[in-house]
Amino acid sequence: MEIQRLRLVLIPPPFQGHLTPMLQLATILHSKGFAISVAHAHFNYPDPSHHPNFCFLPLFYGLSDTHISSNNVVDITATLNTNCVSPIKELLVDQIQKANINHEKIACVIYDGLMYSIDSVARELKLPSIVLRTTSATNFLTYHAFVQRQSSGCLPLQDSMSSDLVPELEPLRFKDLPMFNSGEMQKQVAKTIAVRPSLGVICNTVDCLEEESLYRLHQVYKVSFFPIGPLHLLAEEDSSSSSFVEEDYSCIGWLKNQPRESVLYVSLGSIASWEEKELTEVAWGLANSKQKFLWVIRPGTIGDVSEWLQLLPEDVRVAIAERGCIVKWAPQGEVLAHQAVGGFWSHCGWNSTLESLCEGVPIMCQPHFGDQGVNARLLSHVWKIGLEWSTVMERGAIEGAVRRLMVNPEGKEMRQRALKLKNEIKIAVKGGSSYAALNGLVKSILSVNI
Repeated sequence: MEIQRLRLVLIPPPFQGHLTPMLQLATILHSKGFAISVAHAHFNYPDPSHHPNFCFLPLFYGLSDTHISSNNVVDITATLNTNCVSPIKELLVDQIQKANINHEKIACVIYDGLMYSIDSVARELKLPSIVLRTTSATNFLTYHAFVQRQSSGCLPLQDSMSSDLVPELEPLRFKDLPMFNSGEMQKQVAKTIAVRPSLGVICNTVDCLEEESLYRLHQVYKVSFFPIGPLHLLAEEDSSSSSFVEEDYSCIGWLKNQPRESVLYVSLGSIASWEEKELTEVAWGLANSKQKFLWVIRPGTIGDVSEWLQLLPEDVRVAIAERGCIVKWAPQGEVLAHQAVGGFWSHCGWNSTLESLCEGVPIMCQPHFGDQGVNARLLSHVWKIGLEWSTVMERGAIEGAVRRLMVNPEGKEMRQRALKLKNEIKIAVKGGSSYAALNGLVKSILSVNI
C-alpha cells in the first residue's frame, strides 16, 4: 500500500537549552511536510497544547526525584544514557508498527547529541539517524581538542597555562574551554564525539559565523553537516513558548515607555544564578550606572525578592523603582527584539547568544560553565560584539562594565558591528547558506526513504 507520509521521531533531553531548539527544529521540519513525533522525558516536558500538530510520546527513564531536583546535568545525562536504550527501542518499535497501520513510515530519528546511546538503537532497528548539536560548532570542536590532548597525555593542564591560547583553536584560551574535570564527563565527551549518525549532523549555527569551525568538523567527521541555524528564526512563524517558567509579559509594556536602545536586559538563563551577596552588588552596580535595566531574577534564586529589595539602601531602591523593572522570567525573544533594548548582560548560553546576534544587540559577557566561555570568547574576540570584563562581582566593576556597553563609544561600535551581523544572518536564513543547508537536509531524508 502506498505510503502517504514520512514521520520523524525527535528525542530531546529534559533541559531547557536543548528542548527549545529541538522543538524549533520540529516546527521547521513539519513545515516541510513531515509528520512529527517528540519523545520526551516525564519531567521538564513541553506543553502539547502549544504544539497541536505534533504527537508527544512520554518516556520514563527511571530517574529519581533526587536526580531531577539536583540540576546536575552530567549526572542526569549519564543516567539518561544508561536507562534510555530499552524504553526508546520499545517506543520506536511501537512507532514503526503504528506507522505501517497508518500508511506512514518512520523516515528518521533525530536525537540530541547528549543522548548518544540512541545511536545503537537506531542502527539496530535500521532507522536513518541525525544528531542535533545545540551548542556552537566551535564548542563541539573543543571536544575533539580535549580528547586529543587526553590521549597524548597533556592533561590535566597546569594552572599557569589557563590564560594561554589553545594552538589549534585561537583565539580561545585554555580557560575558555569547557571544564571536563570529572571522570564521568570525560566519558560522555568521548562517547558523544564517537557517534557517526548515518545522515549527518544538524548544527544550530550559521556559516557566516563559524565557517572555519564547520569546515574542520566536516574534515574530522566525514559525515554531512547541516548548519541550518538560527533555528528560532527559521521557526519564527510559530511563536509557541517551550519555557519551563511562566513568562511575564508586563515587562514588554514597560519597555514601550523607554527610549530607543536605552535598556540593559539582564538575564543568566535557566540554570546559572547569583548568590544573594552578588545580587546586592548587581543592584548597586546597576543603580550607580544610571542606566535603565530589565532584570530577570528567576524563582528559587532568592527567597523573597520584595523582602530582599527592602533590605537595600533607600537610594538603591529608588534607583531601581525609577530606572529598573524586575521580573521572574521574561519572553526573551520579544525583549531582545524590542527597540528599547540596547544591551544584554548574559551568561552567553548558545540560544541566548544566537537570539542576541539575530537582533543586533551587543552582549556584556559573564560565562559560568559549559560552552559559555567559548561563546563569550567568540563574541568578544571574533565577532567583536561582546564585552569581556573582569566579571568581579563588585559594584564598581559592574557599574563600569554597564557604562562601557551602554554609553561609551566602545559599546556604540559593538552595536554597529552587531547590526551588520544581524543583516548577514537574515540573508543566510532568507535565501543564503542556512536556507540551502535546510533544503539539503530535507533532500537527504527523502533520498533514503524513496
